[in-house]
Amino acid sequence: MEIAIIKYNAGNVQSVMYALDRIGMKYQWTDDEQVIRSADKVIFPGVGEASTAMAYLREKGLDQLIPSLKQPVLATCIGMQLLCRDSEENNTTCMGVFDVPVKRFVSSDLKIPHVGWNSIQAQGENILMEGLKKEEYVYFVHSFYAPVNPYTTATCDYVQPFSAMLQKDNFYAAQFHAEISGMAGQKIIQNFLAL
Repeated sequence: MEIAIIKYNAGNVQSVMYALDRIGMKYQWTDDEQVIRSADKVIFPGVGEASTAMAYLREKGLDQLIPSLKQPVLATCIGMQLLCRDSEENNTTCMGVFDVPVKRFVSSDLKIPHVGWNSIQAQGENILMEGLKKEEYVYFVHSFYAPVNPYTTATCDYVQPFSAMLQKDNFYAAQFHAEISGMAGQKIIQNFLAL
C-alpha cells in the first residue's frame, strides 16, 4: 500500500511518521502531485496557523489538488480545519470540502487552547471508530473548532459541543491528534488504512 503524507508548512509530521512506523506501514512525505494522486491513502496532518498554511498550499497548487482526490484522505487537527469552508483564524478562506465554518473558542472560565485528553462520542455510522467504544479518550490541541454539522461523525464537549470528527465521501477528518492518542488513535489510523 502506498501512503502519501502531504508535505506543507505545518508541524507534527514526525509523530504521524512514528505512528505509521509503529504499525509497520511505509509512506512518503511529499508535495509532489503525481505521488499524491497515485497513493492508495493520503494523510493531511498539521499543527499551525490557517492563513500561513493555506498560503503555502496555494503556492504549491495543493489547495486545488487535495479537494480533487478520489482515494481515502485522512486530515487531522489543522488539516481538518483547512478542509472546511473558512476559518476565523485570520479570516482565512479554506478548501471547502466540508461546507462548514471554523470558529474560535470563546470562554471566560475554560482555558483556550483546548489542550489534553478529552472524550469523543461517535455519532451515527463512524467507520473509523469501528472496534472502539462509543466514547473514547483522545488528545487535543486547538483554539478553533468546527461546529456540529451534518458531516459530524464524532463530537467532543469543551466550551460547547463541537465536531471531533467529520466525514464526506472519501474525506475523513479528526480535530484531535490520532497519531498521539494511544491505542484509540492507533485503531482509528488502522481503520482508515483498511478502508
